[in-house]
Amino acid sequence: MVLRLEVTIDCVDPARLAPFWCDALRYRQGPASGPYVTLYPIDRDGVPLVLQAVPEAKSTKNRVHLDLYVEDMEEEVARLVALGATRLDPAVRAADGCHWVLLADPEGNELCVCQDQPTRS
Repeated sequence: MVLRLEVTIDCVDPARLAPFWCDALRYRQGPASGPYVTLYPIDRDGVPLVLQAVPEAKSTKNRVHLDLYVEDMEEEVARLVALGATRLDPAVRAADGCHWVLLADPEGNELCVCQDQPTRS
């Protein structure tokens, strides 16, 4: 039985990365504890994000990444880029009723900004 779910991102400098993810997800930062900085949803509804200090920089594609579903994909991409994200692919991808843009956080961890395709009535 799972008691709690947290998502952890390995990074070289959690303190430097925390403001990006707090702003990106509209989370708040909890106190740092050793190599960990935990970010919490402001409204307490959602999954905590843990930034874990590791000695090595990211070197290959993430096996797990966050998909952020939003109402206005291009507006959110522009907001995240202004916060320090990098757009990794200029193309907007589409499959299975969804569009997405591939970005990386300031340490190179991939994330996707997604928008469901409107349904036709």
